[in-house]
Amino acid sequence: MVAVAVGLALGIQAFLVKPFTIPSESMEPTLDVGQRVLVNRVSKNFDDYDRGDILVFNPPRGAEGDVCGVTHSDRSPCPRPTAERSDTHFIKRVVAVGGDRLKILGGRVYIDGKRQSEPFIRPCSGCADLPQAITVPKGHYFMMGDNRGASDDSRVWGPIPKDWVTGNAFATYWPPGRVGTL
Repeated sequence: MVAVAVGLALGIQAFLVKPFTIPSESMEPTLDVGQRVLVNRVSKNFDDYDRGDILVFNPPRGAEGDVCGVTHSDRSPCPRPTAERSDTHFIKRVVAVGGDRLKILGGRVYIDGKRQSEPFIRPCSGCADLPQAITVPKGHYFMMGDNRGASDDSRVWGPIPKDWVTGNAFATYWPPGRVGTL
């Protein structure tokens, strides 16, 4: 009986829903350090993600050291990731999808010249402006943390391909006072 229960739990986590603990302050105020979320692993096989979705994913190799995949102007976001993915898992929000023309001013996202409504972010007064727009490649997502001043994200290591996504975070289950949907 115990072996069946353990097998079911492992199967569910491997293929359906995976728990994930928030490792850093990059998603505050939406998600706090140590808060736990559930990640839908099935959606990555059937759906495309939209701006605003919160994803768990593997960043490009070198993301921990802010490595971009190509040489680019320091006035633009990184347009391409390194070719290999890291073994680390990050959690960030999709701010642009393939085909979007993106630039960042004052930590705020502009797509096709229009400032996006982002009521969920913690603004950053000291964030570097990246006024030269890039086009996000098809099949990629440009990821940013909600805490714009404390997030290492696609601004420095580039957009991520869909197949590096583990799944979308859809609910919080810990601590008890923060249980809910995302």
